[in-house]
Amino acid sequence: MLYPDNKSDALDPTSSDVAAVRPRRRRSPPPPRDLPTYYYHQHFTEMLDFIGAHYSNVISDYESCFLADYCALSFPAQCLYVRLINRRGRLFKRSKLPYPEIPDINGAIEELERAEFIVAPAPKDALEIFELLTRDQLTSLLRTAGCRVTGAAKKADLTSLAKTHIPPAQLLALLPKGSILVQAKADAVHFLMFLYFGKTENGLSPFTLRDLGLVKTQNPSGNYQSRFSDPEEARHAWYFASRSEALSANPELADTLYDELDEWPSPETGTAADWRDQFAYQLGRALEYDSERALQVYRHGESSRCSERTVRLLLASNRKEDARLFLERCIEDPANEEEALFAQDLYQRKFGKKSTSRLTDVLRCAAVIDIDDSYRGSPEWAAVRWFRHQGHQAFKIENRLWRTLFGLLFWDKLFGEQSANRHSPFERLPSDLSQRKFLANNKAAINERLALLTDRKALKKWLLNISTTHFGSKNSVVCWRQSTINAVFALVASAPPHALTDILRRLCENYGEARQGYPDLLVIDDQGVRFVEIKSDGDQLRRKQLLRLEQLRRAGFRADLLRVKWVLHPEQAYTVVDVETTGGRGAQHRVTEIGVVKLVNGIVVQEFQTLINPGRHIPSAITHLTGISNAMVADAPTFQDIAEELAALLEGAVFVAHNVDFDYGFISREFERLGYSLAMPKLCTCAAMRKLYPGHSSYGLAALSAAYDIPLTQHHRALNDAQAAASLLMLINKKRQELLGASQGTDLSPADP
Repeated sequence: MLYPDNKSDALDPTSSDVAAVRPRRRRSPPPPRDLPTYYYHQHFTEMLDFIGAHYSNVISDYESCFLADYCALSFPAQCLYVRLINRRGRLFKRSKLPYPEIPDINGAIEELERAEFIVAPAPKDALEIFELLTRDQLTSLLRTAGCRVTGAAKKADLTSLAKTHIPPAQLLALLPKGSILVQAKADAVHFLMFLYFGKTENGLSPFTLRDLGLVKTQNPSGNYQSRFSDPEEARHAWYFASRSEALSANPELADTLYDELDEWPSPETGTAADWRDQFAYQLGRALEYDSERALQVYRHGESSRCSERTVRLLLASNRKEDARLFLERCIEDPANEEEALFAQDLYQRKFGKKSTSRLTDVLRCAAVIDIDDSYRGSPEWAAVRWFRHQGHQAFKIENRLWRTLFGLLFWDKLFGEQSANRHSPFERLPSDLSQRKFLANNKAAINERLALLTDRKALKKWLLNISTTHFGSKNSVVCWRQSTINAVFALVASAPPHALTDILRRLCENYGEARQGYPDLLVIDDQGVRFVEIKSDGDQLRRKQLLRLEQLRRAGFRADLLRVKWVLHPEQAYTVVDVETTGGRGAQHRVTEIGVVKLVNGIVVQEFQTLINPGRHIPSAITHLTGISNAMVADAPTFQDIAEELAALLEGAVFVAHNVDFDYGFISREFERLGYSLAMPKLCTCAAMRKLYPGHSSYGLAALSAAYDIPLTQHHRALNDAQAAASLLMLINKKRQELLGASQGTDLSPADP
């Protein structure tokens, strides 16, 4: 519940080696930075210089001419063009270019027009022009075109009317000359951005976020390599990426993009093929109103998602024999394990007379554990507490565990000075991982390192050395949370070496595919390592999650699914807290009084109350409200004096208060000042009463106390308020018990997983 040094979890006190790892401290946000006047020009120049140094092998004569023409522009014209690049869209109103740092902006516009970086609008731009115009401009154009327009017409209606009644040629004739500017050569700019960022970008905002200290990047002078091996690969990837972006921005383009189907390039490399598969799935989904066209698009993709949509469309079109043959091909020669799982499952349901999916069967057959309903918002953490209560080690790990072990084991090959190749300073993932080349480029070294798994002592020494040496280093693989590091050491201390090797080799082969979908929990019990996926009411088991469970089992691990049943456990403790303070919310205010009522099974087992010296003046208005004066707290203990006693009282309980975020926030900040972070489930009596007992005009503590005959003789004194809130909690739990019993029966006995 309380974690030292602001860590997300405490170090394992039984392991001196693990405890040597430095704790992760909470960093305050960086102070805002001032950007230089021409920061945007510097960003564009930085990107162009980087492309010239690392991507010259893939740019064509078209981009080379663009770069030469751009460099020939004057500095003001370059600045204006980069300003246009950073704005949304291609069309701009001349009157909306107020850049005071650019001298003679009209001269810059004329220079860009002469160099054809800006052109006049064409008829194909008409629809975008209508969107740029103001309501008054649209009204004037429509009246000039002979349309009757009322003064109360909305802009959206005027725009629609103009698109219908004003032909493109007439629109261009009516517009004042030079009032609309069109950015030219945008395709060249966007392609260069695609080379640099690896995705479609509409501006240079990542550079700005970096300069503001909001985004961390790699050293610009580090090891970098082109993300594409040749111009054809780059062109193929850009072909599909640009169309994917266009379809996302305008779904109405689906029909036009379908007409290009026969012109699709045939990429043979991973990156371009990935973009093709993504676009094929995206376009196919947009065209599913016409199943034949959608099927044609899906056949151009090679992903399991395209295969699944193909089968489902065939079945929906009553082409069962075609669907059966397609599924059999997927089973005999699957593109990957996920496709094999989907094909086998669907084949059994559609042609084997099986009524439910395998995912549903696994979920229904899972063992059940009872968790108190107060933890409903965090079932995974509740399950961790449940296992720890059984005397086992338990960690919430999800995907972080395997990625962190993988990153620590191969740190020198991923992030060493000689091996940390990336595609740009904005990418933390090494290029060997993003391009699925890690195993091929490091086969001998990987086999040697995997052999280390058979020597637990040497493995532990290696992981400890990497952890302590590089703790906190920015990367996209290793998570430096102390709980994750602890879980890694617990895993390697108990897991069979051959099982670790199997999963880590999958990550070496295809990190992008194998890095997600792992179970929520790592549990170390009397039988060794166990991985557990947690599901609560309404949760579904995803196919990738089932696949990971099966892969872990085949590797030699115990891996299973547990369902959470929400109950009201009689043993669950609740600490009802009320604080009085020097003022409202805010770090500058402090606690002046704490009242706590602890309940177990509806019985008050302990009460706690104390004034607190806040170390600052109590305003007279607060004294008038609470009755707590500066004289009363002058000799009172500080929060530090009572922190240990309060922590013991809160341990293992649900934190309850009326408007809980207020009280929890103050208590949490007081602990943070002492170097600890508070992590407890919360229950708000105000919110719960609103939900379970509707119809009251007021849900303030005083009003509810009066409505339910709850004594409140000293309102705004901590203990009396906590006692009143405790009475409300009993009403709330009574209603929760009724609802839980009605929805799932009244058997609240713990279940054995």
